Amino acid sequence: MPSPRVAEAAKSASPTPPPRSGSTVPLKLPRKAPVYADETHSQLVRRARKMHKVLTETYPDAHCELDFTTPLELLVATILSAQTTDVTVNKVTPTLFAKYPTAQAYAEADRDEMETILKPTGFFRAKTNSVIKLGQALVDDYDGVVPGKLEELVKLPGTGRKTANVVLGNAFGVPGITVDTHFGRLVRRFGWTAEDDPVKVENIIGELFPKKDWTMLSHRLIFHGRRRCHAKKPACGACPIAQWCPSYGTGPTDPEAAAKLVKTPA
Repeated sequence: MPSPRVAEAAKSASPTPPPRSGSTVPLKLPRKAPVYADETHSQLVRRARKMHKVLTETYPDAHCELDFTTPLELLVATILSAQTTDVTVNKVTPTLFAKYPTAQAYAEADRDEMETILKPTGFFRAKTNSVIKLGQALVDDYDGVVPGKLEELVKLPGTGRKTANVVLGNAFGVPGITVDTHFGRLVRRFGWTAEDDPVKVENIIGELFPKKDWTMLSHRLIFHGRRRCHAKKPACGACPIAQWCPSYGTGPTDPEAAAKLVKTPA
């Protein structure tokens, strides 16, 4: 598979560096998108792991971008992150967490007061309902403590597999794959799977990587999706894994034009 360095890249400074990292991963750009139509499963595993290795070098500081100090705070923050940004949630949660430090406090919350706090996150009435019911379920079924098992977490109000895996991986150290919109988009663009059902994606991608890598794999793909591999206009010419990506060329391939699309954290 040809993967020559684009000559134009030498004319200017390297593309915008990965946010919060001092990585100097060499940027190699193919002339056109590589094709993996006849790729065996073993070849897919090797390619996927190579891509992950480079993403690890590119985003050494990849992490959950929701602010939290306890499993309960992370669970609530993740529920609130639906249909909004982590930045918005992080602006709201300091007030929320101070006012409602326990599951009991959420269970007994005044609905109007909580709605006022959550209004900036959007869908605040539904989210208020979920959080209050969450507090009640935790008090009634788990003595106010967030459980550390997937099968128990998914039974809680407002908590699906994605939210459960976020909590398990980041609050309990239990490996999990978080299939959010960024993760799903990227694994399909990368040709790792054609599935769009989140549970199927989780299982298929889980087979490509050691279990110990699942949580950080999720963070790195989400970082890459937010910073470079955008939904409408990915920064292909500033992508460190372009040489292995069958979707290369979906966005601008010129390094200078692509570098302008790279986003940094707010």
